[in-house]
Amino acid sequence: MSLTLESILRSAGIDPIEAMVIRHAYVREHEDTGLVGIHANSTDAEILHYTARQSAKQRVFPARPPKVWVVFVRDGGDRARLWSVVENLQEISNDGALRTFSLSVSDQLADLRNRLVIGWRSPRTWWINGTTAANYPVMEIADAQPVPFPGFDRLVLDYAQLQAVMRDHRYASWRTALASVMGIYLITDTRDGRQYVGKADGAESIRQRWNVYATNGHGGNVELRTLEPSTFRYSLLRVFDPATPESKINEAEEHYKRALDSRNWGLNRN
Repeated sequence: MSLTLESILRSAGIDPIEAMVIRHAYVREHEDTGLVGIHANSTDAEILHYTARQSAKQRVFPARPPKVWVVFVRDGGDRARLWSVVENLQEISNDGALRTFSLSVSDQLADLRNRLVIGWRSPRTWWINGTTAANYPVMEIADAQPVPFPGFDRLVLDYAQLQAVMRDHRYASWRTALASVMGIYLITDTRDGRQYVGKADGAESIRQRWNVYATNGHGGNVELRTLEPSTFRYSLLRVFDPATPESKINEAEEHYKRALDSRNWGLNRN
């Protein structure tokens, strides 16, 4: 049995009955609205703007479109590549020629954006009901593009991002970079602003230390065990070469604990 779009939609919690599927073509100008079209280098903002404006002519677009729109762009021939899933919040204007909708980009199928390709069986049709599109075959799920490492001094991660960095193959270069250094890191509980200053030294790299946090949320720290890690934010205060003497790293850790007063007002207990 071949994989169909229905399986993909349902895996993301999308009921095809409650969705519509759109395939945009690259055109200079939309024939129904006169609006400037999109092209291969259009930004996400431009595609969203384009999607939000539809013809008011009867039978061109549903009178009452559903809440979920699964938006593809043409990928040559009878193929369509996923751009994004958007939520239709409401129709905000209709001047008789053009209808404008308030749309919000959803996290649903976010991991398959620009990767999922389906066969498009109706080349003359640019939107269809989700129940019809559900039977369309999945042609390809491309490998995800690697995410460039931003640099040690720009690294700020929430807990979900930390887990992704430690497990997702898109972040392989990040893990390599973090495995190459020891150093001082900061965990901030964004619920109340309390901070924890920690270190990775000796035989333990930043990657190894943070991987423990990604696994259990607390890294073995007594104070952190009592807290929910979903609101934690992780950043680096200073990195060191692995050949750095442990005493120097200990001095840096002590400095940041005093500078941030993380014993009196934060989460450090020593």
